[in-house]
Amino acid sequence: MFALISGIGASLVQTAGGNVKVDDLKWETASGRTLNALLFTPANATAESPAPAIVVSHGWWNNREMQTPNYVELARRGYVVMSIDMYGHGNSDPLPVDEIAVGGTGMYDAVLLLADLPYVDRDAIGVTGHSNGARAANFSVPLDDASGDPLISSILLVDNDPLYVDGDGIYTNVYGSRDVGLIQAQYDEFFFRSYDENGVQLTAPRDYLGTPNAQSFLNFGADPADLTEEREGSTIYTENIDGTEAVRVIYSLPQTHPWSTTSSTAVGHLVDYFEETLPAPAPLDAGNQLWQLKEFFTALGLVGFGIMLVAIPRALLTTSAFRRLAVAPAEIAPLAGRVPKIWFWAGLAVSVVISAWSYVLVSQTPEVLGITFNAVPSFVPTGSVFFIGVWAAINGLAAAIIMIGAYFAFGRKSGMSLRGSGVLPGWKNFFHGIGLALTTVFLMYAVVFLVDYLFKTDFRLWVIGVKWFTPDKFGYALVVLPLFLLYFVANSIAINAFNRVTVAGREWVNTAILALANSLGPIILVVAQYTTFAVTGNLIPGFGGIFSIWLFPVILILAVAAIVSRKLYRATGNPYIAGFLNATVVVLISVSNTLVITY
Repeated sequence: MFALISGIGASLVQTAGGNVKVDDLKWETASGRTLNALLFTPANATAESPAPAIVVSHGWWNNREMQTPNYVELARRGYVVMSIDMYGHGNSDPLPVDEIAVGGTGMYDAVLLLADLPYVDRDAIGVTGHSNGARAANFSVPLDDASGDPLISSILLVDNDPLYVDGDGIYTNVYGSRDVGLIQAQYDEFFFRSYDENGVQLTAPRDYLGTPNAQSFLNFGADPADLTEEREGSTIYTENIDGTEAVRVIYSLPQTHPWSTTSSTAVGHLVDYFEETLPAPAPLDAGNQLWQLKEFFTALGLVGFGIMLVAIPRALLTTSAFRRLAVAPAEIAPLAGRVPKIWFWAGLAVSVVISAWSYVLVSQTPEVLGITFNAVPSFVPTGSVFFIGVWAAINGLAAAIIMIGAYFAFGRKSGMSLRGSGVLPGWKNFFHGIGLALTTVFLMYAVVFLVDYLFKTDFRLWVIGVKWFTPDKFGYALVVLPLFLLYFVANSIAINAFNRVTVAGREWVNTAILALANSLGPIILVVAQYTTFAVTGNLIPGFGGIFSIWLFPVILILAVAAIVSRKLYRATGNPYIAGFLNATVVVLISVSNTLVITY
């Protein structure tokens, strides 16, 4: 029911109540690669009355649905919109490590297709992208210049620096007569800093507007040393370039890098910018935004997906194929006395400390980072997932060591049975449980496929999304699955078979504490990072911004994993079922929402 409501509701929003046609495209581009994209065609766009068109793009390690706010609002206003999976992302072809800029990472190839559509105004094509999507726009400019028939007339960069200088390092107007705008986060984790000749940082992102780079951009490439006035943010500046009145503007917003993808303020500026440079066929006030409704419906679908993690295996336990697994765990009396309670609370505390400490450690390990950021050839096509997997495996090993210590310290002496608690369920039950987990995954993704097929929507909230994927993702998942299995299986055993201390005599209190403990390490790191950033204007030294961003979905995933583990263990007495289920689902979500690099 949640999935159905999610699909219908999200579809109604993104089609503007049926006034916008949505097509899921996959084609071989001019670069010889397969590109996947959603094409939004409003009813006003016809061969007799061509409409302006805009290519929108996500950032690195994301996919086309991350542009939901932009494509919903632009299509509502009559623009033809194409939201692409850049090469290496979503369901587009993998990206060769030595061809990062090919076809503007897909953006310019999308422009070429748009320009051939009879209902698109070839003289009114714009591009916009967030983070690496903005870099894709920068990649596309020289390709457009070299084409002999430039197609891009307007560019809006979001959270990535514009091009300031030419190949000789001299300030210049790289964009020519095109209109160019910039949405800049004052607390951007990656961009908008200035440095001296020795690479020492001079200014923080919140001071960007006053820097030579920003002032040169607003002055159409003029040398900052020659400027006599300081131009301001949110002001449209124009200049005649080769007979064309060109626009430059910077919108500087007090937000973080990933926030811009789900910011009504940023969307409002996007609407205003394109209304200024490519007037909308059906203009609406910038504050008139409905994309939040789609976000609500896709989030509702995500909740439904989480419920299915428990509801589907419970339903399968009533069938003849899996009925023998429906065995409640043996009643084990809670351990009394101070020692077990000390082990319980100390074990949680140590786990939280190890979780936070090991994450920072992995983020500073060159061997892991070389694979993560594709600096060295490896057999791992999804570097970011590998990074999280290494961290997960470390915590899985730590949990195993703590459990072994607890068993020999007091568990065995107090009569704890490894078989009765499910730690040793027997080989038959072990493999039968894996079958239940894999059947659950198949049925869950069947629902995801149907929603994608019928409504062209997925289940997501901001940076966490569950979407349909191409078969090659199974191979990518198998590469990293062992790392995640080590964590989620150990975690399920720890919070179930070794959880023999009651809290307030209530199961939900116990589950809530375990869910919080699972996520507390990442929560501490995120709070520390952004508190430091807000106070000083800079990140914690040695702890890069991407690492805190990757923790946003992890916090939710770890909390939900604890809840799922508790629910399924109480229905089966087998901690391995939830361990395999959680690991498999998390890996599939991860590899279908990240970058795939080939060597």
